[in-house]
Amino acid sequence: MQTVISSKFQTTIPKKIREQLSLSVSDALEWEVEDGRIIVTSPQAHFLKYKNSIHVGEGDIEADIQRARKKRAERSA
Repeated sequence: MQTVISSKFQTTIPKKIREQLSLSVSDALEWEVEDGRIIVTSPQAHFLKYKNSIHVGEGDIEADIQRARKKRAERSA
């Protein structure tokens, strides 16, 4: 895929790439130069590798609240 650099040194990310990386307005991009090539990555991609890695089930809210209060009290002591 090719894009053109404008007079303000801006370019457009092709729709196919935006969709593949789930990019949206205001997302950040990381730019690097390696062996004469430009490498553009999305920092959010690193976070997304953990998607579905935490499995949750039914919990005990009251017990969770009590544990949190106990930890907070221990830190304050």
